[in-house]
Amino acid sequence: MNNLIVIQKLLKEKTIEKKQPKIIAVSKTFAMSEIKPLIDFGHKDFGENKIQEAIEKWPQVKEQNKEVKLHMIGKLQTNKVKFLIPLFDYLHSLDNLRLARKISLEEKKKGKKIKIFIQVNIGEERQKNGVHKEFVKEFYNICKNELNLDIVGLMCLPPNDDKTKTYFSKVSGLSKELGFREMSLGMSNDYLDAVDYGSTYMRIGSKIFGQRT
Repeated sequence: MNNLIVIQKLLKEKTIEKKQPKIIAVSKTFAMSEIKPLIDFGHKDFGENKIQEAIEKWPQVKEQNKEVKLHMIGKLQTNKVKFLIPLFDYLHSLDNLRLARKISLEEKKKGKKIKIFIQVNIGEERQKNGVHKEFVKEFYNICKNELNLDIVGLMCLPPNDDKTKTYFSKVSGLSKELGFREMSLGMSNDYLDAVDYGSTYMRIGSKIFGQRT
């Protein structure tokens, strides 16, 4: 909890004249006994990257804590969408049309919509998922107009090099071009840089919970 308070203070100092980003405490692999103190402290946003782990940890806790929002931040397979919709509030990793169509179908079945970020493969890396920059606008229009998905912004996982700010700048420019108010940029090692490019959601794990074993 002390780590979360430090991060909140740093962000507050850096965003005096800006909207302060929401911190998604990335709780994947951590037991609920380690997560609960943050919930009791009043923190509301948590991130998981595996559906099965989330199902084992969160249903009862969310039922007892109505203000808690759960964010899916990992790669999502289409056969897991039926479990995603009832439990999660946000998806940060929409990266293909097949998945988008499945989400649209399941939302209609379940009578619930979630908020969605399109994952952009801003570094055009073969080993990473995401929509390439030149196709994002077309992809967004299909998701919004044909599938009626609630697309709220863009997310990226920048390449692990020294050009993080360049990638953040590109995503920020694309986000403004499309008229989004939200962006999911920044993790434990670069969240302060993400502030400068208008990030509104930050996925922070090790800086809050410590290193995973």
